Amino acid sequence: MWIEILLLSKLAVEPRHGYELRKAVEASTGHTLSNNSLYPTLRRFVDAGAVSRSAEEQEAKPPRHVYTITDVGRELLHDMLADFPADLALNETEFLARVGNFAWLREDERARILDTRERALTAEHARLTGLAAGQADPWSRAALRHVLGKFDAELRWLADLKTDPREGA
Repeated sequence: MWIEILLLSKLAVEPRHGYELRKAVEASTGHTLSNNSLYPTLRRFVDAGAVSRSAEEQEAKPPRHVYTITDVGRELLHDMLADFPADLALNETEFLARVGNFAWLREDERARILDTRERALTAEHARLTGLAAGQADPWSRAALRHVLGKFDAELRWLADLKTDPREGA
């Protein structure tokens, strides 16, 4: 779902052709989208009425397709951003796709997403702490402690985002 969120959020800013979309997503996330994920997703959006596609003429080249978000697409974007089910809460890419687009959401919707992520991290932290305590192999214990340290850092970041979003930036 994160790819859909990122594509619609970029189109919500301005119409773009495929290459521009790929570059905009990469610039804001570091993720490089393949044409095999980009164009089928755009086709689904066009078929669903979330995005319109028009041909833009180019001198001495074939026309390129420009994609524009529709009102249906704006609603879809909002719904996808606001919906953060517990089964996705440990997926960092899904979470960050939403955080990176918090400007599209109300404060209560942002808080619900942060709470969902915090609950998932806290539960996973407890599970991994138990595993680390019972781990006889010092290297495995060290690896688990490293992961726990990342969770601790993110939990602090989430607390910052909840109190003052500028602190988490």
